[in-house]
Amino acid sequence: MFTRRSLLGTIAATALLATSLPGMAQDKMYIPLISKGFQHQFWQAVKAGADKAAAEMGVDITFEGPDTEAQVDRQIDMLAAALAKNPTAIGFAALDSQAAIPLLRQAQEKGIPVVAFDSGVDSDIPVTTASTDNVAAAALAADKMAELIGDEGKVAVVAHDQTSRTGIDRVDGFVNQMKDKHPNIEVVTVQYGGGDQLQSTELTKAILTANPDLKGIFGANEGSAIGVVNGVTEMKRDDVVIIGYDSGQAQMDAIRNGVMAGAITQNPVGIGYETVKAAVAAAKGESVPASIDTGFYYYDKSNIDDADIKAVLYN
Repeated sequence: MFTRRSLLGTIAATALLATSLPGMAQDKMYIPLISKGFQHQFWQAVKAGADKAAAEMGVDITFEGPDTEAQVDRQIDMLAAALAKNPTAIGFAALDSQAAIPLLRQAQEKGIPVVAFDSGVDSDIPVTTASTDNVAAAALAADKMAELIGDEGKVAVVAHDQTSRTGIDRVDGFVNQMKDKHPNIEVVTVQYGGGDQLQSTELTKAILTANPDLKGIFGANEGSAIGVVNGVTEMKRDDVVIIGYDSGQAQMDAIRNGVMAGAITQNPVGIGYETVKAAVAAAKGESVPASIDTGFYYYDKSNIDDADIKAVLYN
């Protein structure tokens, strides 16, 4: 006869077995990563790095982001949903460096470590930020632009946004470097296309129409840079020097065929990997550095096939 006592004993034994088996979900840390989007190959490369770290460290992760980098509200909803699952830690790449702070404060109050990645938050809540030094990278883009246009003339910037830390830092890094180091170069306008290549194409065409003597344009992320390439091509302005940011197949093709002079590439696989690694360490109570610089490189037709550059390009 199957008594109540034997039933309770079976339940207890099953529960004990489930919690003692290695690799069971109950034993694993759960770390959701909320990115800025999915439409660019950059984010797929970040996800690949995060997946690699998760597999090595035996943790469960999810990786999601809004359809476009203009959907701040959608990203906040994703963050709220992730928080509701009481994860072990959270990775977050902010579209708006201010908007997410109330939710991140909730995470802090619950004892859930937050690791910022790619785009930091204007707060001391994240235990660390795994990202490129975007100011320095954009300053290098400015130096390369100056070199290619003879250190004088008019240039413009097409960027993704003025709310994320990457958008702010890349514009500031480029504009301030021109002001400080290349005083004979005028940045005539900075336009924001939301990282959308179609919108950035139209902005580029408008900039070229308004500034027929423009010598160069800096595209501050993947979608912006592709939009600049398309706009310059449609306007038949092959005299305009284009410097991009990130890689992806379209930018790599543009560099190989000479439409784009060169670009800054980040190390997106490294960003994803270091984010998960830092989240695991923080969840265990281990110390993590205040920031994790994942590096950047300038590439053009002369070095695009070099081994060290190929390792950080994504397509």
